[in-house]
Amino acid sequence: MGRVAIQGSYGIADDVLELLREFAANGTPCALATVVRCEAPTSARPGDKAVITADGRLRGWIGGSCSEPVVRREALRALAEGTPQLIHIVGGDEVKQSRKRGELMIATTCPSGGSLDIFIEPRLPKPLLLVFGDSPAAVTLARLADLAGFRTRTVGQAELESLEIPPGEGYAVVATMGHYDEEALEAALSHPDLDVSLIASTRRATAVRKALHERGLGQATVSRLRSPAGGIRGVSQEEIAVLALAEVIANRRTRGPVSAVEQPAVMFVTDQVCGMTVDPLTAAHKAVRDGRTYWFCSAGCQAAFEQEPERYLRTIEA
Repeated sequence: MGRVAIQGSYGIADDVLELLREFAANGTPCALATVVRCEAPTSARPGDKAVITADGRLRGWIGGSCSEPVVRREALRALAEGTPQLIHIVGGDEVKQSRKRGELMIATTCPSGGSLDIFIEPRLPKPLLLVFGDSPAAVTLARLADLAGFRTRTVGQAELESLEIPPGEGYAVVATMGHYDEEALEAALSHPDLDVSLIASTRRATAVRKALHERGLGQATVSRLRSPAGGIRGVSQEEIAVLALAEVIANRRTRGPVSAVEQPAVMFVTDQVCGMTVDPLTAAHKAVRDGRTYWFCSAGCQAAFEQEPERYLRTIEA
């Protein structure tokens, strides 16, 4: 939990971009935070970047302890809503926070001064398309799906027993052409959220459904299977692939979003003195009053609260 710095004064941005490529390849949801404006004194500079994953972990650099927790919090909001967020952190005479769609303004009395604008962009994984088989239709389908914006994975017979699929939006087209249809479908249908179709003739599909029942698959599971993939029979293998992909795209439009982000148990609180966001799991400063614990970004804020607690017992909404 908390910030993990990527070492190196000049390589931080490159390391962040490399992380983005890695997360895109393996389907890890994340958010990219970029400092777009600074007014001294700040420890961040325009162009500084960080990646925040759905567990609230931050890698990179977007400033020190004042900006990090609020960036992590707003990154989780961006991932949950699937929309960018813009944060304005400015100095002020009193603590204020105001929010409108996609934008948060924080006025803080933090003595460090300075101001920051940070843009947070969610990077949600592309939908996953599993293509079973190595037939010409399978090869063409995988190639077309990459062009259509899917994260495509070809699955061979040797991979069926160990097949693992990450949570989130997923589709499967079985194009094994009779070689191991039942085994491929049993593996695909074992994942309840996977949309599954089979390239086969009506007669072959009927036989496959019967075989799946004999393997112990229930009616509700088998009924998820669509065949022929694409809805109508194609003539060439390439035409079959086009029709199958078109059906997947159409189903994606009508299926509705499938969340790839599980909400983490990350709790943030507000420093009652300066108004900054604080992570209780990493904060070192706290005070207890009337059985309630208050967390602070610094020893100075803790001391100010303990000296005049009534002054700072107020509700600060984000």
